Amino acid sequence: MKKVSKDIPKSFYSNPRLLTSLLDALMKCGDITDAESLFNSSTKKDPGIYGAMMKGYIDLFMYELGVSFIVLGYIKSNQANKAIDLFNEIKNPNDVIFILLFNACAQLRSNEALNLLKKVSKDVPKSFFSNPRLLTSLLDALVKCDDLTYAESLFNSSTKKDSGMYGVIMTGYNKENNPLKTLDLFNQMKRNGIEDKDNLIVYLCLIKALSQIGDYSLSESMIEQIPNDFLIDNQIQTALIDMWVS
Repeated sequence: MKKVSKDIPKSFYSNPRLLTSLLDALMKCGDITDAESLFNSSTKKDPGIYGAMMKGYIDLFMYELGVSFIVLGYIKSNQANKAIDLFNEIKNPNDVIFILLFNACAQLRSNEALNLLKKVSKDVPKSFFSNPRLLTSLLDALVKCDDLTYAESLFNSSTKKDSGMYGVIMTGYNKENNPLKTLDLFNQMKRNGIEDKDNLIVYLCLIKALSQIGDYSLSESMIEQIPNDFLIDNQIQTALIDMWVS
């Protein structure tokens, strides 16, 4: 890749799509140095170029989180913070950029990240909230930063809820050991006819809540509502085994 990038005519770098794809490839290959050098030398940066770098930093953060040694509780990584620094440089972020910012805050799970989430969420154009991915990522970040109250208020004010949003709030209820609220939200989702055929998280949250409650007959009746396609999933089967033996 390095060889090819050096042979590309300089004029081609005025094409933001080309530069974005090259930055994305470099970051995915773990070549932060060349990606940063290329990014910094670019005179025409659009949201896509910023997005490629931000996503690269977030992905690298997650990789390092998995392989780094933890010393006195400190994880040696500042990639998520770099993504946030880039966000602060963008004058007119689009919805994808906001999603990347929320993902970065979700990884940091700090008070500083929470304060940024609250501030930025008030500045997000209202039209962007019609994007369920954006609202889901914001709710997820708030829950991971331990502000379920604010996440609930945003969730309740949303007129277009999908199963992803329900799953995030259910996760928050389980996190705070409030399984009855999880069940209430699951039942609300069913009453509202929300499609859940692609959302494994909802059913994992349901099973965890039932495990916390420990009511055998209730568990039986609720488990019957899980589609057969999910019952063959390894995560669901493991969660069910844990629930029945606990």
